[in-house]
Amino acid sequence: MKATEPVHPTQDRRRRKAQQTRNALASAAVELILERGLAATTVEAIVEEADVTRRTFSRHFTGKEDAALDFVRGDGDRINDLLRVRPAGEPPLLAYRRAVRAWLTDQENPAHHLRPRMRRLLTLVDAEPALFAAYERIRVDAQEESIRIIAERLDTDDVRDMRPAVVVDAAAGVLTAALRAWARGSESHDSGADLAALVEQAYDALISEAASAATEPPSEE
Repeated sequence: MKATEPVHPTQDRRRRKAQQTRNALASAAVELILERGLAATTVEAIVEEADVTRRTFSRHFTGKEDAALDFVRGDGDRINDLLRVRPAGEPPLLAYRRAVRAWLTDQENPAHHLRPRMRRLLTLVDAEPALFAAYERIRVDAQEESIRIIAERLDTDDVRDMRPAVVVDAAAGVLTAALRAWARGSESHDSGADLAALVEQAYDALISEAASAATEPPSEE
């Protein structure tokens, strides 16, 4: 096994500082977009709010939409991290479902989706084409990584074998449907429980429909 190289304290401090700056920019983007609207929010306003330079912004993000949706990228990374450590013998769809459950129920590292006002931002994603496009790019990136993880679990090639892509597209589609239903709901003090319950219901619905389809006799032509 290859030994992990130690991180120099100076490098560690730089990474923490860079992450703090990134978080400040993302938070500023979310707050300004929700307060002023997407069209009225500029990158200049975001960097002023975060007290950094435009050059610093460009090191982290390609635009205001990318910054506002950084929490989506973070949660996608978290789900994939949890998927990697699922037991090797778990069926892929079950592994993905349990990774999502672990993400939503983690008290020490709570899902960014559950932060205040995230429902409003997710609702805005469907109403603003530029936000939706950025959301889709981030979502696809996360799913492509999930496909590679599933392919490794199955010891297969995701280019020639459709199973990893089919599993991830179905599992991630269920999560997206649940997130949209949750975003349309009202704000509550127990929003985490609401979302976790919706996700479980959505996965149960997928499994039920798949089982029903499997019992259908083949069509006659």
